[in-house]
Amino acid sequence: MNSKLAARLKRRQRIRRKISGSEARPRLSVFRSSRHIYTQIIDDGQGRTLVAASTLSAELKERLAGLKKSEAAREVGKLLATRAKEKGISLVVFDRSGFLYHGRVKAMAESCREHGLVF
Repeated sequence: MNSKLAARLKRRQRIRRKISGSEARPRLSVFRSSRHIYTQIIDDGQGRTLVAASTLSAELKERLAGLKKSEAAREVGKLLATRAKEKGISLVVFDRSGFLYHGRVKAMAESCREHGLVF
């Protein structure tokens, strides 16, 4: 395992020890690959994904063509926040999964906040 991945997984474990999603405050989890960003809101008590959005979502696929990755992450955050509002979710706990709060992760989080999610 390369050292960057090992460091991220170590940060992830440290974060997950402290953070858990409940029915009242589900966990907003982010995964960032080299090309895409995936987000989901999870109730850890039941082990269920309540809402999900990614750059591969059918609604976003056409709109994301030609956008930079951080701009695409903003669109994903907007979509996730609107889907969460439809399900009646407004309070969440943010889980960055060991990724630094910078770039695409930050853009997605700020977009979620702008569109009504509180964390």
